[in-house]
Amino acid sequence: MRYLGIDWVEKRIGLALGDDETKIASPFKVAGSLEEVSQAIADEEVETVVVGKPLRITNYKLQITNEKYNKFIGELKKRIKIPIELFDERLTSKAADALTGTKKTKAPRDAIAAMLILQGYLDKI
Repeated sequence: MRYLGIDWVEKRIGLALGDDETKIASPFKVAGSLEEVSQAIADEEVETVVVGKPLRITNYKLQITNEKYNKFIGELKKRIKIPIELFDERLTSKAADALTGTKKTKAPRDAIAAMLILQGYLDKI
């Protein structure tokens, strides 16, 4: 089974690919729109999408508080007919910044964050 990891940010969407055979996620690319995400899902024959869930602690409860994120998830569900899993993304952007590499060798931060989200999911299945 092929998976697409998504690190959603308002202006760009980090993507990573992985599979259940190797259970290894790799940075793929940064998309600028939902259309690009949908095309990547079709082109890469993805069977499950794993989207980072931006949790915030509010009144001692973990909640998704970003309306634009919720709209993105709703639109994604309308466009694709494969399972969408939400996975805690806290600290993935900071972890992505900590990975070594140079501007020439390092994948974009958002694609690395998507890789970390997807890898965390693959490690749990």
